Amino acid sequence: MTGAHKKRARDSRQAAMGSDNPQYYNGQRNVGRYDGPSDRPGSSSGQPRPSSSRGGARMNAPPLNAPGTSVRSSSRSRSNVPPSNDPGVSMSRPGSAGGPPLRDPARDPPVASQQKLPSRVDWGGNLYSYYSNEPPDHIPSSESLRIPGTKNLNQVDGTPIQAIPSQLMKRPGFGREGKAIKLRLNSHAIISQPNARYYQYAVQVGKPDSKRALIKAVWNSNELANKIPGGIKEWIYDGNALAWSKQSLSNEFSAMVDLDKERGRDPSTIPDGKRDVHRVWIRKSATVDLNNIYAYLNGQVSFGPGVIDAINFLDHVIREWPSKQHINIKKSYFDRSAVGQKDTVGGGVEAMRGIYQSIRMAEGKRMVVNVDISHTCFWNKANFPMIVNQLSGHMNLDSLPQSWRDARGKTNNRFSTMRRLKKNDFFVSHRNRSEQENKKVWKVYDILEKSAREYTFTPYLKEQKKDGPPINLFDYYQQKYNVYLQWPDLPVVQTTKKRVVFPMELCNMMPGQRYPYKLNEQQTSKMIKFAVQPPDHRLQSIQAGTRMLGWDKDPVLRHYGLRIDQEPITTNARILNPPTLQFKQSTFAPGTKGRWDLRSKKFLVANEAPLKCWGVAVLTDPSSAQRGGTPNPAQVNAFVQSFIQAYQGHGGIVENRNPLINGPQSDPAKCAELLFYGVGNKHNARPQLLIFILPNTSAENYLRIKKSCDCRYGSFTQCVQGAQVIKNNPQYHSNVLMKVNAKLGGTTARVATPSPSGHFGRPTMIIGADVSHAAPGIGAPSYAAMTVSMDKYAARYAAGVQTNGYRVEMISTRNLRDMLTPLFRHWTANVSGGRLPDHVYYFRDGVSEGQFLNVIKYEVANIKEIWNEMVTPKAGEKPHEVSDGTDIQTMMSSIDANSMQVKFTVVVAEKRHHIRFFPGKAGDENQNPLPGTIVEHDVTHPFENDIYLCSHKALKGTARPTHYHMLLDEANVPVDAFQKMLYEHSYQYMRSTTPVSLFPAVYYAHFASNRARAHEDIAESDRRVRDAGDPSNSNSGRPAEEAAPLLPMIPRDGLPWGMWYI
Repeated sequence: MTGAHKKRARDSRQAAMGSDNPQYYNGQRNVGRYDGPSDRPGSSSGQPRPSSSRGGARMNAPPLNAPGTSVRSSSRSRSNVPPSNDPGVSMSRPGSAGGPPLRDPARDPPVASQQKLPSRVDWGGNLYSYYSNEPPDHIPSSESLRIPGTKNLNQVDGTPIQAIPSQLMKRPGFGREGKAIKLRLNSHAIISQPNARYYQYAVQVGKPDSKRALIKAVWNSNELANKIPGGIKEWIYDGNALAWSKQSLSNEFSAMVDLDKERGRDPSTIPDGKRDVHRVWIRKSATVDLNNIYAYLNGQVSFGPGVIDAINFLDHVIREWPSKQHINIKKSYFDRSAVGQKDTVGGGVEAMRGIYQSIRMAEGKRMVVNVDISHTCFWNKANFPMIVNQLSGHMNLDSLPQSWRDARGKTNNRFSTMRRLKKNDFFVSHRNRSEQENKKVWKVYDILEKSAREYTFTPYLKEQKKDGPPINLFDYYQQKYNVYLQWPDLPVVQTTKKRVVFPMELCNMMPGQRYPYKLNEQQTSKMIKFAVQPPDHRLQSIQAGTRMLGWDKDPVLRHYGLRIDQEPITTNARILNPPTLQFKQSTFAPGTKGRWDLRSKKFLVANEAPLKCWGVAVLTDPSSAQRGGTPNPAQVNAFVQSFIQAYQGHGGIVENRNPLINGPQSDPAKCAELLFYGVGNKHNARPQLLIFILPNTSAENYLRIKKSCDCRYGSFTQCVQGAQVIKNNPQYHSNVLMKVNAKLGGTTARVATPSPSGHFGRPTMIIGADVSHAAPGIGAPSYAAMTVSMDKYAARYAAGVQTNGYRVEMISTRNLRDMLTPLFRHWTANVSGGRLPDHVYYFRDGVSEGQFLNVIKYEVANIKEIWNEMVTPKAGEKPHEVSDGTDIQTMMSSIDANSMQVKFTVVVAEKRHHIRFFPGKAGDENQNPLPGTIVEHDVTHPFENDIYLCSHKALKGTARPTHYHMLLDEANVPVDAFQKMLYEHSYQYMRSTTPVSLFPAVYYAHFASNRARAHEDIAESDRRVRDAGDPSNSNSGRPAEEAAPLLPMIPRDGLPWGMWYI
């Protein structure tokens, strides 16, 4: 791999445009967005993603008059959204003709058999391969980047379809509607920058696989500083494979660096094979002309490698000095000595507040530096037993050895949690160890399944120059160092140095090491409290961070002539006019307050069928600590009656005011089984709604209930917290009823518009898409979720979810077809009356800028192909029926495939950025921006069509606007009309009485992808071990094989077409 490619592997188009991913609380996408009440009590963002057996069995509901759990199985489509011609569910009795019993997916372990697919697809392409994490050795053509197993994405059966653009659309203009205001941004203009020519060099230190610590030691050595041309101060080095200098070396530079001499060791006393000597190679790989930036901003050249190299060079210029002064993680910097900038979150982890900076090109032909606070978790500076004790949740250290002995040799998440120490640096200290020995840093290779009493080795006796008798580690430290181990039954720590081990209690964590794992709910809660800051405090922290960066004192910036304005940018912004909400018998204008309540308001659309066949079950926790969350029968009855009264007050139709109420059960799967059969047998009909009262916020209980009811019984469910049932608060009823009504086919409200068809004067469909990935160290697959609007107002959405390989961002062709085809057929028959949409909005979440073109080339092209296949079915294909029995193929037979022109508008919605608004007095009472605040200048793309929109009201902290980037607009939507639609649809979010921060189609896709975890075919015991995390289980390097599919949902009572995920 060339040096240029290595550079391109690290620096994405985000580096050029500045939309770099932030440092999330634990270094990953861990804390989910929250704008309304959650279905799952106390829920946080779902992280791990499931895996299941390939070709998962169809799960048919057992008969209502039989409490058994055996059901029939049949072949199944990979998508958990069923085809519209699904014949339904067999209601035959278990044990009758129809096949062997099927295991309970909520309790029984899976029978896994995964089918491999070709290796990972390189999602770079042409110019954008410069931004992929692992670039190829050559730049592939667009043809070679086709997804394995697909057709030419620009053709359907050899016939060209609508042209796929080779570049993103330009900004057609700026919006004009709304109130003009001025606000400050957390970005600073670059006053002056160099326009000289520099040279980029490929660097190799020692062997190609040399460790970062060795590379750093060699580069910072005095010997290299004296040998390198021009002196080391004339060079900027990225610490890995690239360096820059004004020096133009015509030949390759090579030098030997003797680290033994550097450290004052006598080379004559060191055996030849043990010498610490390394060679440094430096050779020119590119010329960096900073004038390319000016040329691009003035429209003289297109965006290409020359511009990328120039931006990359300047980005490393502003990183060079602060990275040597502070703890550096990507583009964020942390100072452990700063007062009030860190806090303990539990589990051996501390949170730290630092500063983020990134250089970018922006609208207005300018260069800016985006500066923001950044939060990341680090390991506590403590000894290993203390950290392990906190990780495992023990009350005292004395109980830890016995707990480890119980877990040893078993598939137990306690031992997996202990192995999170792997790959961390530590030092060893005890009273009889020399100061030099205490300073030595070691790295954890593994935690052995042997204690200090059990680990036996043969020590080497230096004085006698021979091996001594075998001895265990406990006795060795007592005899040699007079150290009596307090916890000799703890496991032994193995280092990366061969045959070097230490007792755990003598090992101490080195400070400043990032904690890369998913935070648990308690840690997340503490992290949020630490991270949340109101705008004025956040601005003060940013200003303190800029002082820490010290731009005016930075010797590197001064050397290269880069000057940054100390004052933040003030930009022109607008506040869009807020909409009016339409309920069933009234309207409400929330204005800029950003909130409303449901008192005396009826839902726009109530439940489709009267609520008759429903029931309630109480789940208990056997642990005494959680008994306070279990209500007694009187409290449950009071809650149910208040719930019915509240629903009727909001316009809901309740026919049965005395539902079945099942007594406490401790097993979630059994609880769901008894309630399903009890309700069904009582009414001789399939249950419409099952409500479960949970004792706590346990994710395991929630997931097992959802798996059973979604994938075994096919019933809508609603989980509520026992503590809330006891309180019986009317506001809680209204919050829950918004979700219940949506699941039963209703709609909370919509934006009132003069036109009965809302924003759309023609048949319009909205699609939302999101792909979620497992946290680092968790071997779960990625999950793709897609939502499709299911009414003419785009208020209701159906969703499909499926596995999407491992850390693969682009949604596969198979997933697109399996998820969208049944949803498209349902929409065509039930929303448009047999017509194809004239216009499709495709909102995509979670895509980096380097993958924008791939969204159009692959995902949009495949969606267009799906529409073509619906109009022109393959020979011999059977007619497809929708839920009402309509033959969709007959309905669409009159459509001329040659004249079909579904126009697409493609938008990427992104929340992972560092742009913030500070409107001051032009904001709300907390100085947050008012809902509808929009920014189009100074920090947006120089030429492409993007905006930052703050559509919600931030109740805590500083509001984060959403970055909307329009990639394609075949319908030529007017600028103001598009911005108005983005803002007003945030008021139609079904489960909240506030406008939300993200367009609802994407928000629902985010929730659906999180709910996919409940549909994985995996035993809960296996899930616990996997989700504990282990670096050896990291899926970051595994091939992009196809992950096993989810268990399918039962296609009865409209479950797949309803809002089951909300």
